[in-house]
Amino acid sequence: MAKANYSKIIEVMHPVCCGIDVHKDSLTASLILSRDKGKEEIEVREFGTFTDELYKLKEWLLMNDYPVVAMESTGVYWYPVYNILEGDVKVLLVNARHIKNVPGRKTDIKDSKWIAGLLRHGLLRGSFIPPEFDS
Repeated sequence: MAKANYSKIIEVMHPVCCGIDVHKDSLTASLILSRDKGKEEIEVREFGTFTDELYKLKEWLLMNDYPVVAMESTGVYWYPVYNILEGDVKVLLVNARHIKNVPGRKTDIKDSKWIAGLLRHGLLRGSFIPPEFDS
C-alpha cells in the first residue's frame, strides 16, 4: 500500500514549522521544511531544558527561516522555552486537549512530529498569553 501524502489534500499553511514536545528535563523538536516540488523534510532534535540548551534551540530555529513553533501548554515546563523564543520566533502555545494524538504507542518524537504536522496545515489555534505587565 502506498503512503498517502496528505500535503496534496490539505493546504500547507506554514512551509517551515516546528512542533515541540516539552518535558521537565528535555524537549524534542521536529522541524518540517518544504523543499522543491512540495517535498517535505523533517529534522528532529533533542535539547535540554537549561538556558544554554534553549538558546541552542532558538539558534537552530532561526537558521531555518524563522519558523512558526507550536508546543503543548501542559504543566509549567513551557515557560522558559516560551520566554527564550518569544520575540524572535512566532510561538503558538496550544491546549493539550486540542492536539491529542490517536491512542497507541506514544513517544516524544511522534508527539513533536504530530504537533508540527497539525501546525503545518493550520489546524492549531494558540492560547491567549497576556502581555507582560509594565509597572
